[in-house]
Amino acid sequence: MTKNLKQWIVYASLVCVLCMAAGCSAAKVGGQSQLLDKGVVRFYAEGAKPDTLPPSLALVADPKVQGSAPNKWTVSPQFSVDKDGRYAARVDIEPGTSLYGTGEVMGPLLRNGSVIECWNTDAYGYGPTTKSLYQSHPWVLAVRPDGTAFGVLADTTYRCRIDLTEDIVFAAEGPGYPVIVIDADSPQAVMQKLAKLIGTIPLPPKWAIGYHQCRYSYYPAARVLEVAKGFRDRNIPCDVIWMDIDYMDKFKIFTFDPKGFPDPKGVNDSLHQMGFKSIWMIDPGVKAEKDYFVYDQGVAGDHFVKKADGTEYHGEVWPGMCAFPDYTRPETRAWWGSLYKDFMALGVDGVWNDMCEPAVFNVPTKTMPEDNLHAGGGGLPAGNHAMYHNVYGMLMVKASREGILKANPDKRPFVLVRANYIGGQRYAATWTGDNSLTWEHMELSVPMVLNLGLSGQPFSGPDIGGFVGDGDGDLFARWMSVGALFPFSRGHTAKDTRDKEPWAFGKEVEDTCRTALNRRYRLLPYLYTVFQDSSQTGLPVARPVFFADPDDPKLRAEDDAFLIGSDLMVVPNLAEKGIRTPAQPQGIWRSISLAADEANQPQLKIRGGAIIPLGKLVQNTTENSLEQLTLVICLDDKGQAAGTLYEDAGDGFGYQKGDYRLTHFAANQKGNQVVVSLKSEGKMPKLNRNVSIELITEKGTVKARGRESQPIEIKM
Repeated sequence: MTKNLKQWIVYASLVCVLCMAAGCSAAKVGGQSQLLDKGVVRFYAEGAKPDTLPPSLALVADPKVQGSAPNKWTVSPQFSVDKDGRYAARVDIEPGTSLYGTGEVMGPLLRNGSVIECWNTDAYGYGPTTKSLYQSHPWVLAVRPDGTAFGVLADTTYRCRIDLTEDIVFAAEGPGYPVIVIDADSPQAVMQKLAKLIGTIPLPPKWAIGYHQCRYSYYPAARVLEVAKGFRDRNIPCDVIWMDIDYMDKFKIFTFDPKGFPDPKGVNDSLHQMGFKSIWMIDPGVKAEKDYFVYDQGVAGDHFVKKADGTEYHGEVWPGMCAFPDYTRPETRAWWGSLYKDFMALGVDGVWNDMCEPAVFNVPTKTMPEDNLHAGGGGLPAGNHAMYHNVYGMLMVKASREGILKANPDKRPFVLVRANYIGGQRYAATWTGDNSLTWEHMELSVPMVLNLGLSGQPFSGPDIGGFVGDGDGDLFARWMSVGALFPFSRGHTAKDTRDKEPWAFGKEVEDTCRTALNRRYRLLPYLYTVFQDSSQTGLPVARPVFFADPDDPKLRAEDDAFLIGSDLMVVPNLAEKGIRTPAQPQGIWRSISLAADEANQPQLKIRGGAIIPLGKLVQNTTENSLEQLTLVICLDDKGQAAGTLYEDAGDGFGYQKGDYRLTHFAANQKGNQVVVSLKSEGKMPKLNRNVSIELITEKGTVKARGRESQPIEIKM
């Protein structure tokens, strides 16, 4: 037993004694407190010894303690032990408080009244009553009736129940844990303070915010290229084609099927010639087979998770019986990262880490035993799987990202992961797992993406068209029309389902899908700018409409419409029958058009006071969409508007040294004339592009043209 484990037991026993002495009620409101920043306080149960606890895996770094909670601090947890012996922390809320976050959950945006289990689960075919999905975010955002807000983070990696039936109650297995409370004037400010603690997404390569096409599986290589050619022949924008597990030799990771994919580099070269990137699946399960190089290296380096008796653990996954890397070991993470060197050298552009809950077949728990052993190291203590289960996928993608970056130091890594933990957005984007092609799943994909964003993960989206089931063309077209506007936009479907490429349901659906993706690609300059802002501030890319007016009660539960950034509202019709009109913010919001025929598309509305940059229509991000810049302008009630456009090379890290261009736009009305001015900063050279203006007014659209180098005048 390690020293740290002994200290935990001592600490846990102390807290238990204190709580039992109090009749299993609160040991002390707030307990010990540490001021971490203005409006940010960390609480421990009375008698806890913070220095003996394991390091936080949610936080980027342990913040410097600046004192204790201010005297007038009002949001404090009450610590106790519940009837099941779990360490609980309760935060009371005032009537009318709206609760959000809780990570990856299926259900409405408003989380009041729900119970969620933070335990990463292989949840194939999940539904609204499923308590645990693939990721764990023990975090709740609370918005008071007056629009001010606070957030509560239970900093524990163990299985944790979040009970929101009355107040906010966390109850976690394992030892006691700190609770961090963030209090601020708005939900946006809370999210920004959370981002300072848990980090933000790294700026993705620009191609990653294009459209992605996937299925389980495109096989053989000729089918991959056929699908890619199908997009180009039909003039349907797309940037990425994905390879699922069938490309492997008998599902063994870092290998290729000699019949179906005898020349993976040739596949990637062909895709690159057509303007596509490629993403290939890598799972954690390593087939336990002698003379298989990955397994042999893992055994030689003592890299695999052990059973409670100290022998190597094996569990069944796609290749058969597998060993699982122990990513708590820094030596194992370095070894795992090194496996990507030759893999990426084949022209692979991105990596998909799946099955990393970790999923295990043919066992009731769907995962490895909780008494399995992780060795730890490099600041992580040794511990059992109950401690590290929820962060297994996070540690995996951390190792993957570091290895990919080392293999391609001049490119921004892109990793997608199914299982993750709060703070894991630092390493990988995510999707919402094995959903179904049903009207219910399409509608609920919106609040799933929004609550992930409100839990610190802004780069997410569902499997557009549903992973499970065949569905029909009407539903598929509707889903593509809204899915094309999610931060992560990928079509995907399971084996033994019908084809779900945009053209698979016939010409009418194909036309709808083409229009949907054309709209996304025209919006790419704005989307990329919002992503850059998110990478700096931690604000979500897709935001609930109540962000536009946090003290408007009618917006609190709205989860059909949503915002992209702060300036663009998406108003889809997600009803199976008829038309559902979502609640929308007050003030000026005017409709804009991005394509010729938008009859089956969500309505897009620009906020009064905003300027949104658009590009020309392109088929992929290797083409320059900003040869012709379009500015869509909507003045506020004072006759003013402003906006920004962020540009860089789209890949690489030159932007970190100032090699970018951030252009600020301003519009001001004087009488019947509006003057638009542009000002740029950054080391990228200023341009003198042609600029098209679309001024959206109450009476219609006024158009004008000019050059980027001088003010543009518009006559009303």
